[in-house]
Amino acid sequence: MSKSLAAVTFGEPMAMFYANEVGELHEVSSFSKALAGAESNVATGLCRLGHPTGYVTKLGEDNLGKFIIHAQTQEGIDTSAVTFTKKHSTGMLMKSKVLEGDPKVEYFRKNSAASTLSIADFDNDYFASAGHLHATSISAALSASMLEFARHAMDYMRSLGRTVSFDPNLRPVLWPDQKTMVSTINELACRCDWFFPGIGEGKILTGLTEPEEIADFYLKLGVSLVVIKLGPEGAYYKTKEGSGFVPGFKVDQVVDTVGAGDGFAAGVISALLEKLEIPEAVARGNALGALAVMSPGDMDGLPTRAQLEAFLASAKRAEG
Repeated sequence: MSKSLAAVTFGEPMAMFYANEVGELHEVSSFSKALAGAESNVATGLCRLGHPTGYVTKLGEDNLGKFIIHAQTQEGIDTSAVTFTKKHSTGMLMKSKVLEGDPKVEYFRKNSAASTLSIADFDNDYFASAGHLHATSISAALSASMLEFARHAMDYMRSLGRTVSFDPNLRPVLWPDQKTMVSTINELACRCDWFFPGIGEGKILTGLTEPEEIADFYLKLGVSLVVIKLGPEGAYYKTKEGSGFVPGFKVDQVVDTVGAGDGFAAGVISALLEKLEIPEAVARGNALGALAVMSPGDMDGLPTRAQLEAFLASAKRAEG
């Protein structure tokens, strides 16, 4: 099959009910509904920048499943490989509203439809139609069958000569223990070309503290490019050919930090797919991360091409 999608991803998209008022979740009386999930955020970011992206998952035959398909389709995400089941429900989450800091999130995803995704659901032709694969460790943490799916998808795409990106997206609560989390994520990292850990994640996964040391750890495992997110300061990247630091952008007010890492991933991936140089790609990642934290929803701040260009024309770097 000839390539028709710029990228493909897989995982668990969820319906998010986010509070319209500040307070504890059990005290809030009004919620709004939106699409959520790390991979959905990345797929949305790529589509808004003009890179057609497909999403592979399994949803329940319920209203939340219908909502997710509608929301993804509205963003231009290809959902033709999504399957449905009557045996399991679609996952969801509730998120609090805060005036500063990180909101509280409560998940309802145990035994969800997406967690039953397995190699039996893998469509060779569909994945082969994409030029790139993006994965996170969240899906791999949900079930043994999804971990097997993740390994197979990453290996299959690399066997075709496609690029693979991987964001560890640490969710300790989803893993039985930290040792299992670290060993599994590092094993999956060996299967990717581009790896995007945050500095805190890198410390947990490697036991090392300096960005260069963390990058070297993964370069020795066979990763081609390691980009380490350093928060508001920017990001550090390293390949076998060289390394560098790319400053972040000034943000006047942080509204919601959820989704910033996914925006960063979408920015870097989109730029690399456009064959931009690595520093330019990382700068775009920083830009999408900055836009994400200035918006309330997980993907509200993800820009169109015109919005990105407008931001870059007016934005100031964090150091100056």
